[in-house]
Amino acid sequence: MINILFFGECMIENHAKGMFRFGGDSLNSALYLARVTSPKKVMVSYATAIGQDNESSQLLAKWQQEGIDTGFVSQIEGKPLGRYSISNNEQGERSFRYERDDSAAKYYFSHSHKAFEAALLNNKIDYFYFTGISLAILSVQDCQYLFQLLTTFKRQGGRVIFDNNYRPILWQSRQPLPIYHQAMNLADIAFLTDEDEYALYGGDTIASILSRYPLSSLGDGVELVIKQGAKPCLIRAAEKDVALLQISSPELAKEKIIDTCAAGDAFAAGYLARRLNGESISLSAQFAHVLAGRVIQYSGAIIAPEDMSDLMQFSAPEKTRG
Repeated sequence: MINILFFGECMIENHAKGMFRFGGDSLNSALYLARVTSPKKVMVSYATAIGQDNESSQLLAKWQQEGIDTGFVSQIEGKPLGRYSISNNEQGERSFRYERDDSAAKYYFSHSHKAFEAALLNNKIDYFYFTGISLAILSVQDCQYLFQLLTTFKRQGGRVIFDNNYRPILWQSRQPLPIYHQAMNLADIAFLTDEDEYALYGGDTIASILSRYPLSSLGDGVELVIKQGAKPCLIRAAEKDVALLQISSPELAKEKIIDTCAAGDAFAAGYLARRLNGESISLSAQFAHVLAGRVIQYSGAIIAPEDMSDLMQFSAPEKTRG
């Protein structure tokens, strides 16, 4: 059994039709990973803080129904869930508006998180997954606390997965680059969206990204996965038989692209589903493209299980920990 712990924030979507919809980059990846992997092989856990209101209780129940272990979720009295709204252009590209200044997730490390700390330090977790957005909602002090935990976690054999998801609006009060540098130095698998890299560091070519992470600087077995939307992904791995791979995505007619929200999150989930199962980088990237391509054909960050039933291996356990 492989244990992977995701950390971040899940928010409620302000939906025009009043539907109960939710999303958040790390949660999206956790949920899709839980759907496309066997619960007998991979235990997917999620760490965050939510409120004690009805919507928070609904979220918790939804995650448990998806087979996600919620034992690392804290509920904080008087703190709300973050909220977001989405607008899409004709190409399906989205823009976000957030209401999360005082959301519960920001207080995770100032609340009860002893189970989280113990799991990382006592060899109960094999992989830890976080993102640039996960870091953006934390204080500088909480980021450093997390990095210290992860340094010990790695020293004890744990592996770290980082997705660079960058939202400039979340970094207006501080400089993101020092935080990103620390995160990348910890990463064993790094998912980099090309446009986020350009926004963070400048440049506008893949060469500029690769020059920032030369093969000689990667530790043993480190995988650098560069996502380019509909274009082929590029993967650089510090392995003897892998230099730079280019994996194309299946072609998808423009009229089928409804909403690109969570495309990158689904890609990461698909890639990990195969890599954690011991499959090759190439096959893992191919499945990542397939899963992302399916998600963007439907509206919302989380699509209905029946819309991806042919890709799923998950079946709900009789009793979910929580």
